[in-house]
Amino acid sequence: MGQATGTYGGRSAQERRTERRERFLAAALQQFGDRPGYRAASVAGLCEEAGLSTRQFYEEFRNLEQVLAQLHLLVNDRTEQAVLRALTDTAGLTFEQRIGAVLRAYIAAATDDRRRLRIAFVEIIGVSEELERQRLTRRALWVQLIVAEAEAAVGRGEIAPRDFRIAATAFIGAVNGLLHDWTAGQFDATLAQVVDELVALLLGSVRRPGG
Repeated sequence: MGQATGTYGGRSAQERRTERRERFLAAALQQFGDRPGYRAASVAGLCEEAGLSTRQFYEEFRNLEQVLAQLHLLVNDRTEQAVLRALTDTAGLTFEQRIGAVLRAYIAAATDDRRRLRIAFVEIIGVSEELERQRLTRRALWVQLIVAEAEAAVGRGEIAPRDFRIAATAFIGAVNGLLHDWTAGQFDATLAQVVDELVALLLGSVRRPGG
């Protein structure tokens, strides 16, 4: 479908489209991340939340799954930016100090809005093969980051060399499972308790068993 290209109200067509898209994503964050949840959401309900029309929705997205996919990427990008800042801020520290700070930055960014937490660890699960591939691709990037940090610590003589891929993959699976269950209310714990448990788990997972 063709798009208007002129200027209206002092804003270009692209600026108006960008604003519309952001309004749809903000509405989706509320509806998917809170109530009614992705599986009970509808295009009509999302449009009502955004204050926009269904015609405008279909100018931006194919369907609700594409909106969820975009939200999932945005949530991961936001968390990744927090982790990269922590990596920069902790340059020169020991591996244990560095990985603890990085994990705390990850958890803080992932959990500061329960709606984003739900998008990343609950609503994305089991939607479609395409979204599962997206989820696993982003998870693989987190595994690579842990492996890179562990191998750098080996180079500094802080930990013994080994193949860290299995340990890193197991740890990321544990993070996903723990945050999923915590978000779903499967157990009672404070955020600080969750963070401390994950820090201890990560530090233990990259050290050679029995070492």
